[in-house]
Amino acid sequence: MRSLTRADRVLIGFSILALAAAAGCEYGHVGTIGLFATSAFAIAVLAALVGRSVDRLGDRIGSGATGFLQSALGNLPELFIGIFALRAGLVGVLQFALIGSILANVLLVLGISFLAGGIKNGPQKFSTDAPRLTLMLLVLAVAIIMIPTLSFHIGVASSHHEVAMSNIAALVLLLIFVLSIPSTLKPSSEKVPELLEGPLWPIGLVIVVLGFAGVGALFASDWFIEALTPAMNSLHISQTFAGLVIIAIVGSAVENFIGIKLAVRNRPDYSLAVILQSPVQIALGLIPALVLVSNFVGPHPLTLVLPTMLFAVLALGTIVAIVIVFDGESTWLEGAALIGLYFMVSAAFWWGQ
Repeated sequence: MRSLTRADRVLIGFSILALAAAAGCEYGHVGTIGLFATSAFAIAVLAALVGRSVDRLGDRIGSGATGFLQSALGNLPELFIGIFALRAGLVGVLQFALIGSILANVLLVLGISFLAGGIKNGPQKFSTDAPRLTLMLLVLAVAIIMIPTLSFHIGVASSHHEVAMSNIAALVLLLIFVLSIPSTLKPSSEKVPELLEGPLWPIGLVIVVLGFAGVGALFASDWFIEALTPAMNSLHISQTFAGLVIIAIVGSAVENFIGIKLAVRNRPDYSLAVILQSPVQIALGLIPALVLVSNFVGPHPLTLVLPTMLFAVLALGTIVAIVIVFDGESTWLEGAALIGLYFMVSAAFWWGQ
């Protein structure tokens, strides 16, 4: 089709081949490491295809809605991975993966975007209005998530009701998420068509590609979780590290690609909108949704009672993101520092909890 550029065709072709490779490993019984690697690659490529599809909508839905959709649809693989992890009883791994997704965005992806954008364009200035609102929502979400953890570790009366406390927190988070949607959809000063490298796609084509990517991500996520435990055992990697780092990075592939690309192209406002929307949607939408779903799926409920170290790095990462963003300017050195902090957090969990 004329609407498809060469890069679009290459990405669609890669998505089909990646999904076919993962399916071949699954049904050809190639081995758990092969299935783990190919399914992870398929999830990442399909997530990039989702991002490209939303990009190609252009200004039809407005820049605010585009950023919201980028993050919401980009979190679909994490939703699928979470559901299959619950079915497999990997509640602890899922906890680390969800918190790891937040940390991957506010430390690693934000850091790489600052580093790459700073090296290419020098110090980048951006409006702080939208990031302040987004980070305020993230702080409130993290505070609510921490209440069950604090009550459990302090030993108050509610500490014996961690499942009920988690369900109440999940409902509060979802309510805040719904209330925050109108402000999130407000358009920014940047126009999306300036970010495109090709023509807009017809709505029908966007729907078909998103449908293919969604179904493909569903199957790839199932295979990914199926291969996770045996692959990690073979590679001698702790499940804690796998959840915090590997699953989190695979799940946030859209933000990895789009946010960094926009920073390099000197679009820091739009880059921040995409990168920071994802952890907020994870904290306000994905985490509480999986908490509630876990009451009906899998052998064990997912609670918001976090291990102490995980609780600490979540608070630390959120605070650092606020300090870095609130001055309205990013530099390559700030990006390098964020990346360094992320690697230090990852190293702390390399040997497990």
